[in-house]
Amino acid sequence: MDQVKVGKFISECRKDKNMTQSQLAEKLNITDRAISKWETGKGMPDSSIMLDLCNELSISVNELLSGEKIKMEEYHQKAEENLVKMKQSEEKIEKTMQIMQNIACAACVIFSIITITIFIIHMAMNYFYPETYNGEIFEWIQPLTIILAFIFCFTSGILAFREKYVIKERD
Repeated sequence: MDQVKVGKFISECRKDKNMTQSQLAEKLNITDRAISKWETGKGMPDSSIMLDLCNELSISVNELLSGEKIKMEEYHQKAEENLVKMKQSEEKIEKTMQIMQNIACAACVIFSIITITIFIIHMAMNYFYPETYNGEIFEWIQPLTIILAFIFCFTSGILAFREKYVIKERD
């Protein structure tokens, strides 16, 4: 969907109804800044208010998503085009989320390996050289290890939440 085209269409329809952005915003119980964002193509109406917006502007949701008035003979074709565009947009978002999840998982693994390696080196030095090893080398690493462990736990929690609630919510 072309946000700029949809925004211009919203603006035209609003002006055809002789409404200001403030008046439309008041009817929809939102701010006039939201209307401005839509009309400048910087955002799209939330799905929760699309029907109310369409009712106020006397247009269909299909026309809103197309960004133009639709003749009856083209209505079915435009509806299918809009569904395909929405599906493509959803798939693009899902792919991006999957890439971000893979990067986060890789970072978790790397952080875990670094943390475990630092701990093992510290313990080995303490075991094999107890009389000469005083741990000064690893004094600066201990806070880093704690931070890395925290990042690992935090990232793991986010990924577990996303996996359990966000993905299943879509199914």
